[in-house]
Amino acid sequence: MPDSQPNQFPLVSVITINYNHSDITMELIESLSQCTYPNIEIIVVDNASPADNPAKIKEKYPRIVLIESVINYGFAGGNNLGIMRSQGEFILMLNNDTVVEPDFLEPLVKKFQEHPEYGAISPKIRYFDKKDTFQYAGFTEINKWTIRNKTIGEGEIDKGQYDFDKETAYAHGAAMMVPIEVIKKAGMMSYEFFLYYEEADWCLRIRKAGYKIGYVYKSIVYHRVSATTVDYSALKTYYLTRNRLVFMRRNIHGFNFLIALLYQLIIAIGKNGIVYLIRGRGNLAKSYWSGILWNIKNIFNKEIFDNPRL
Repeated sequence: MPDSQPNQFPLVSVITINYNHSDITMELIESLSQCTYPNIEIIVVDNASPADNPAKIKEKYPRIVLIESVINYGFAGGNNLGIMRSQGEFILMLNNDTVVEPDFLEPLVKKFQEHPEYGAISPKIRYFDKKDTFQYAGFTEINKWTIRNKTIGEGEIDKGQYDFDKETAYAHGAAMMVPIEVIKKAGMMSYEFFLYYEEADWCLRIRKAGYKIGYVYKSIVYHRVSATTVDYSALKTYYLTRNRLVFMRRNIHGFNFLIALLYQLIIAIGKNGIVYLIRGRGNLAKSYWSGILWNIKNIFNKEIFDNPRL
C-alpha cells in the first residue's frame, strides 16, 4: 500500500449518543457500514440509558467502540466523552436518529483538506420521512437581542436551490464534523448546556479561534428529528428556555447584553409564558418558568463560563 494512503483517507471518528434507543442507533451503524469511505471508527456513547441494553449494539457490531457512561451527561458531555476516546484526525458527531448516504463522508473530508480555514462543517440535512425536503442548508446568525435565528432551507423541497458550498453561521448538531486540531485550539463543548444551543455556542468559539463554519451540499444525511425528545415536550421546553439564557450570558456582552436582557424580561418571558397557558399547556408553562428560575438561581455560578479542554 502506498505511503500516501493515510493522508488520502485520514481516519474519521464518528461519534453518536445512545439513550434508550439502541434499535435506532443500530440503524445508523448499519447505514455507516455501507459507506464508501474506507477509514472510519464508530464510537457509541450510551448516556446511562435507564430502559435499554446498549450491550446489544456491541454484540451486533463488535468493531465499534462502546462507552457506557454511568451518568447522563447530555448531548454535549456525551460527545465530549467520545472525543476524548477518539483516534481520528476528524471528529464527526452524528445524531443516532440519522442515516447517511454511502458517499456522504468524502465531500466532508475533501472540504477540510482543500480549505483548512474551516473549523466545522455540516452536510445537507433532509428529513428521513420526507427525503426530498430540507431540514438544514445553513443557519442565519443568532440575533444578539432576541437570541433566536432561522434555519436556512427548512421545510423546502430540494430543487437544487442550495447546491453550492457556502460559509454559514453555525453547523448543525445532528451532523457536524470538526478536525481534532481545531478542538485542541477551541476546546470541547460546554457541559453546561446538556441539550440545545451547545453546538451554536461551540461554533462561536471555533469562529473566535479564527475558523469559518461551512455547509457542504454534496454530503447528504437524513434526520428522523428528535427520537429522544418529543416536539413541545416539557424537557425540550425547559432546556431551550434555560439554554437560550445561558447562551446569552456566555456570548452577548456590553450594551447588547443589556438590550437582550431587557428584551427577555419585558417581552419574551411574559409573552411566552402567557401563550403556553392560553393554549392549555400548563406543563410547558411550568417547564418554561423552571428554565428561567434555573438562571436566576445560578446567576453567580462561574461554571457557566467554563470551556473544557481536550
